[in-house]
Amino acid sequence: MNARPDRGQPSPATREPGTGRGADNLRDQGLLTRVAARDREAFKQLYHIYHRRLTRFLMRLTRQPQIAAEIINDTLWIVWRKAPEFRHGSLVSTWIFGIAYRRGLKTLQRQPPPACDIEAETQVEAPDQIQPAQERADWLDRALAQLPVNQRAVLELSYYVGYSCEEIAQIMDCPVSTVKTRMHKARQKMKMLLRRLDR
Repeated sequence: MNARPDRGQPSPATREPGTGRGADNLRDQGLLTRVAARDREAFKQLYHIYHRRLTRFLMRLTRQPQIAAEIINDTLWIVWRKAPEFRHGSLVSTWIFGIAYRRGLKTLQRQPPPACDIEAETQVEAPDQIQPAQERADWLDRALAQLPVNQRAVLELSYYVGYSCEEIAQIMDCPVSTVKTRMHKARQKMKMLLRRLDR
């Protein structure tokens, strides 16, 4: 759904994560239109806007800097090539994150699963050696690493990037009901894992 210019307010489906979402999307649409015309300066601007956001998302998804960097490069190369095909029926950001998510899935499917034993890791350091806030962040990261990638992605896109279930469904190319099911399962598993960590 596109913005409703007659009311001067963007619809929920055209908002960007964070403040000024409608304005951000209009800016991105303008840049992507120029990228479609092979404007390298516009691509450079779009690259700088999305590189950090994609890095945060993909680092939490993959936990491996080299793999995250590879996926970002692949994603932005696809954005450059496919920009003329964008039909402005969704947020530019959900389109770009959707590409990154699919590239991430393909890349992770080729990688061996990371070895991560929560109980072993929690016994390495004594509680008084870690600040409570940092300890909690470490626990969350370790618990997230144990989730299946599609459940981990749902939590990342919702809690860390700020997308709605409808926007996540666009990114993951699945029904909203599937997103909600993955969200529920991820929360339940996180509760179980965090209880194990807190023992």
